[in-house]
Amino acid sequence: MTSSLHLCLTHLARESPLFAWHPGNCISKVAMGIAALGLLCAVVLFPLLVLGVPTQEPTSGEAVASGPPGYCRRCCDPEDSLTPADEADVSSASPSALPYVLPEVRPYINITILKGDKGDRGLLGTPGKLGREGPRGERGPQGTKGAKGQAGSPGGPCRTRFSAFSVGRKTALHSSEGFQPLLFDTVFVNPDGHFDLAAGHFVAPLRGLYFFSLNVHSWNFKETYVHVVHNEEAAVILYAQPSDRSIMQSQSVMLALGPGDRVWVRLFKRERENAVYSDDVDTYITFSGHLIKPEED
Repeated sequence: MTSSLHLCLTHLARESPLFAWHPGNCISKVAMGIAALGLLCAVVLFPLLVLGVPTQEPTSGEAVASGPPGYCRRCCDPEDSLTPADEADVSSASPSALPYVLPEVRPYINITILKGDKGDRGLLGTPGKLGREGPRGERGPQGTKGAKGQAGSPGGPCRTRFSAFSVGRKTALHSSEGFQPLLFDTVFVNPDGHFDLAAGHFVAPLRGLYFFSLNVHSWNFKETYVHVVHNEEAAVILYAQPSDRSIMQSQSVMLALGPGDRVWVRLFKRERENAVYSDDVDTYITFSGHLIKPEED
């Protein structure tokens, strides 16, 4: 197309009187020549712009080989059609065959630029719930001894919270027609005089629990039958069957007494041959008792 346009312009310059040189009408002829040249170029280029410029006229006997869309061919390339593999490569490499993927935009904010000054301390919140009690810690070291405290106020008068006695007998005793009390002639312990030696009775000074024990020596071939009496009722019995040998026998009891209650020992009636043994040298018969626990006021 460029060669054809060049030949056309050369011929026009040679033949047209508009391009001839004349000094007299130089300006007017030059203007007319430029206008004619523009008109000629418009007439020649308009069909080319509309219809396009063919590169090669296909013959009637051969088919026009059209390449894949977007595939560029050079004029020197062979006219053989592409193989299916090449067509797949071309189609995959073609920009029109590939989808357009939008780039992912991830905004980034620099927090250090936006960070302001440190604010004021907030109000104290409400206390939370108490947690579980932890394990007990180890025992700490012993502290230093503290200063001596002040003396307390004087207390009330001392009250008797103690009572005890222990007595013995060195004389043997045989039963009679009725009950007879077992009297004692030896005192081992009677600090507060709660045991009445003449009557042979222990009188309780206060309410509480008391413990009593009785020890006697049996007589050969005679029965031993003795009561420990609370007031007028027999509390326990000490008993030994007749035997050819004399032996020691014992009995003990715990009684709840009130103030003024009496505890004593008596020998049973003569319905049976009943006796206890003793002599003037040794003490074979003993009777003891003491307060265990006073009752709280």
